[in-house]
Amino acid sequence: MNVLLGVGGSELSYHALDETIERAKETGDEVTVAIFDNEEADTNADEIQERVESTLTEADFAASIRQIEGDSPGSQLIDIAEREEFDRIVLGGGERSTLGKIQLGSIVEFVLLNAQTPVTLIR
Repeated sequence: MNVLLGVGGSELSYHALDETIERAKETGDEVTVAIFDNEEADTNADEIQERVESTLTEADFAASIRQIEGDSPGSQLIDIAEREEFDRIVLGGGERSTLGKIQLGSIVEFVLLNAQTPVTLIR
């Protein structure tokens, strides 16, 4: 399976990176990590890339890394997934509110509502 993992600098996106690496090691999936600036996270794309590279090195796992630039990372994730025929998009997100409802960030919500490619949300 060819997986596109979006990482926007939140702790949930780094958790999704860890889980995706673990699964890909078991299944032989190919992973491309798409890094993007996320206004909901207090970091930038270069810092995110450093952490992603460090995580991949520690896990002894090879993955392609690319940076997504622009104002609409959700739309760009969808475009990449469809244009390059990825089998799945993986994102981290979905915190629970005090009332137990799942709250999604704007990028995750956009991808879930608009992607034709299957999306896996890791919480």
